[in-house]
Amino acid sequence: MSTLLEHVMAPEVRPFAIAAAMILIVGTLEVVTMLVGASLSEMLGTSIDFSHPSDNGVINAISWINVGGVPLLIFLLLALGAFSITGFLIQDVPRMVAGPLPASIASLAAVVVSVPLVRAASRGIARIIPKDESYAIGLGDLVGRVGEVVVGPLDQGPPGRVSVADVHGNRHFVLAVAAPDSAPLPQGTLVLLVDRVDTRFVAVKADDELKPSKATLSQQVH
Repeated sequence: MSTLLEHVMAPEVRPFAIAAAMILIVGTLEVVTMLVGASLSEMLGTSIDFSHPSDNGVINAISWINVGGVPLLIFLLLALGAFSITGFLIQDVPRMVAGPLPASIASLAAVVVSVPLVRAASRGIARIIPKDESYAIGLGDLVGRVGEVVVGPLDQGPPGRVSVADVHGNRHFVLAVAAPDSAPLPQGTLVLLVDRVDTRFVAVKADDELKPSKATLSQQVH
């Protein structure tokens, strides 16, 4: 056991051990948040649609890797898993022959090998998810939706949290503040998201005609 631990924590494989540890941490957080009635994937926004062109080179690179727009949490786990596994394998070969590679060189090689693996895995997962039930959604698509204040009250100070369902029925937990001319919106208030600045939404109290029925709310939760 100690030999295995020393092998995993050796400096030349430390980046890959950290990636593996992050998988365990993220997985544990997902289980814990689900037990308390939420979901880490939903808190992250369920998914991010990278399919639209962008001036940001990083976003465009992710768009090429994340073909089909898989849920963000799955994409992160795929990337971490591919990097960790390929990194350990890359180091095992030279270790048996002459000696391990420097961690920086092995990490670069693992990234190069992981990119096509993550792309192929993303494509396979995207094919499993029906197109008419795609999880891909931009934050801007939530403007105009009615949600419920779950962490509040909302005012013009630090943001609270609003639970809102997208057009596919997937729930998101987004940061929100009350509109400048709005009174504080207590927890449990149904609100209309009227604007967005970066990842922060602006909310007002929903008019009665916009409030969904209790049956509709029950269906959205389930």
